[in-house]
Amino acid sequence: MAPQNVEDSQLFAEARAQGKVIVKDPPKFDFESYIANYQGRTRLERLHLIGTTSTYLCVDALHAAIAEAKQGKDVNFYTLVTDKLHQLDPNDPLGVPDVQWCERKAKEVKSELESLEQQLKQYKNNLIKESIRMGHDDLGQFYTSIGDHASAMKSYARERDYCNTTSNVADMSLKLVYSSILQRNWTTVNSNVSKIQPMTLKPEDKTKLDSICNAVLGLSHLATENYREAAKQFLQVNPSFVTTEAQANITWQKQVLTGNDIAVYGGLCALASMDRSELQRLVLENNDFRQFLELEPHIRRAISLFCGSKYTQCLEILEAYRTDYLLDIYLNPHIKELYGRVRSKSIVQYFIPFSCVTLEQMATAFTPVGDVSIEDELTEMIQRGALDARIDLVDKLLISPPTNPRTQVHANAMKMAQDFEHSLRVHLVRLNMMNEGLVVKAPKGHPQQGQSQTLESGFDPVQAAQSTGKGWAS
Repeated sequence: MAPQNVEDSQLFAEARAQGKVIVKDPPKFDFESYIANYQGRTRLERLHLIGTTSTYLCVDALHAAIAEAKQGKDVNFYTLVTDKLHQLDPNDPLGVPDVQWCERKAKEVKSELESLEQQLKQYKNNLIKESIRMGHDDLGQFYTSIGDHASAMKSYARERDYCNTTSNVADMSLKLVYSSILQRNWTTVNSNVSKIQPMTLKPEDKTKLDSICNAVLGLSHLATENYREAAKQFLQVNPSFVTTEAQANITWQKQVLTGNDIAVYGGLCALASMDRSELQRLVLENNDFRQFLELEPHIRRAISLFCGSKYTQCLEILEAYRTDYLLDIYLNPHIKELYGRVRSKSIVQYFIPFSCVTLEQMATAFTPVGDVSIEDELTEMIQRGALDARIDLVDKLLISPPTNPRTQVHANAMKMAQDFEHSLRVHLVRLNMMNEGLVVKAPKGHPQQGQSQTLESGFDPVQAAQSTGKGWAS
């Protein structure tokens, strides 16, 4: 629990000045239980985000981050979180860096680095490929532990020339994927995943790697705002992902994202990018993804309500969990956009059966978010083409533009006439070709098909003639 004057601290004053999101409400999750689901670097990153974003949990999160950092080797991260705590509460003793620990740990890190480099040099002198590969691997893991992800990637990449088996290459690629995620280098993530997917591996290993690849690709698409593709990848993750043992010395369901994360990320991306029929078919009726949704039942409930046209209740559920999602390192930058898309889709679907709705009814069904009135929100949707409607400012009505059914009938009739004309032309061309002897004869011993080979293969002579500028004699 944070002190009462935490919002006036230097930490949050600077955050407000930089336009960062500050979360004042307590989340629904239990902090200790939540953070216990994660290990490694993602645990540190999540603690840092909560500590610098939530006025309710900031002290607890920064204390936990300092304790976690002192168990590792990353001196820079330790000094970063102690500095944040000092900005939050100058009187907190943990906000003063432990200089002796920093100096001792820096010496240990330097000594370990020299030792690993010396070992690698010896391996190279001995010309043993497997030992050289392991030497680069050890260096990569060391660099990851001290937060130098760029050097870790270089070390892992140097393993390539010393990999003897497909399994070695797969492990190397997975470590490159992990380092790229830590650097938020999503292009490299996609590149290395594309190398892993076609590999020929044992069926059981292939299943494990496919789940990891789907999960990290979903994360990559989410980070790059490609929400529909993100949803598709998360929906393909096999439930065995949650219990899979470490691959490439990385416990993916703890060091990157958990089963709960897959349910939330996949559910929100699907809600934001799919229509009701797709949500029903691809999400709710997906037996594999249903097992992830059981970990986050409110996401399943929100999707079910949306499919049942109960948009108000769906949005209420999402709004209740907004605080939790703003404290997630991957969702934080995207919550405004994801929620906005779901809300816009809900408004459009809600308005379809009506020719006219009062703005008061719309405000009741869709409670305005923040300082934006329902009138301003509808105006913005109309201007960007998301909502086909007009606003009557005098009578305060949202009106569907009148449609002329005669126009659609005429358009359908023209389309039918064009299709019929094209069909007749094709038949005339075929008859002319047969009359002129331009039919490809079947070889001896093969039955006659009664049609030219070009027409059987789907070749359209009318279209070909038009494209070459040559006409056909009729």
